[in-house]
Amino acid sequence: MQTRPFKQIDVFTATPYFGNPLAVVLDAAGLDDAAMRRFANWTNLSETTFLLPPRDASADYAVRIFTPGGELPFAGHPTLGSCHAWLQAGGKAKRKDVIVQECQVGLVQIRQEKAGQRLAFAAPPLKRSAPSPVLLAQVAAALGLKAAQITAAQTLDNGPVWMGLLLDSPETVLQLAPNNLELGKLNVKIGVAGLYEKAETTPLIGRANREARAFAPTLRTGVSSLPPAGAELARGGPSRRSAASMVASTEAGNPDIEVRAFAPGIGINEDPVTGSFNAGLAQWLMADGYAPENYVASQGVCLNRAGLVYLDRDANGQVWVGGESVTCIDGNVTL
Repeated sequence: MQTRPFKQIDVFTATPYFGNPLAVVLDAAGLDDAAMRRFANWTNLSETTFLLPPRDASADYAVRIFTPGGELPFAGHPTLGSCHAWLQAGGKAKRKDVIVQECQVGLVQIRQEKAGQRLAFAAPPLKRSAPSPVLLAQVAAALGLKAAQITAAQTLDNGPVWMGLLLDSPETVLQLAPNNLELGKLNVKIGVAGLYEKAETTPLIGRANREARAFAPTLRTGVSSLPPAGAELARGGPSRRSAASMVASTEAGNPDIEVRAFAPGIGINEDPVTGSFNAGLAQWLMADGYAPENYVASQGVCLNRAGLVYLDRDANGQVWVGGESVTCIDGNVTL
């Protein structure tokens, strides 16, 4: 056992305790796998990371990422939170334009945005495919979804493997009450999303309205009661929100899409804010024309969080996944 520098970071928020917390052990040299697993299980956070010297000479640092149930090859909020902690502890990047993180999925580039207030990672390459119809039906049943409420579905693999569901509305997303026992038996990570049709008047009103939708007593499941685009989608139409309207709402500080993520099979019934799923989701939605080249995702409303994820595709086609982070605990841990 030795004393090691430690931070707890809140990721995808600029306001402490409204994002996704991450435990970061800044010097994990000498820790074996069992010690890392035990500490990650003890913190009981969705992820705990351990920083190490990189093996690749082009990387600035290496990270290992653990959930309470095991190790991940890559995850988004641990990437941003670990980089935030590394920089705050005095880390200096080898390159001026990006910071390079080494993890099991390979080298991940991270850039500083908004005068250094926000970090964004380059989404890893995505492999996607149509999910098994049998598994999709089982997942829908465990989520309490009807077939008509699912607009599109894809298996998204960028290290972690997610089943992504685009649903007919944010209301459907927010009012899901998953059967975590059944989802856990299926051993699949599920991410769901629903596009907003109109920008709210202010961010505060927008959040209040989203919370009201999350706890409304009934779902608007009939076609006649869906918002116009949702009704068209329910009838099988190709309605998609215009890029101009999404960009306008983003500039006003409002989210364009509502997201939730469930992974009970690895000990996380619902993740507050999920970088890896938002990365694969953005690559899918942008490629298939459901979303423009930049938008803002909201996640965590049902857990009383206010996570915001900034998605942007650059001129080279690279999708960047950004968010702010704030340090909530700064000290040492004995490991």
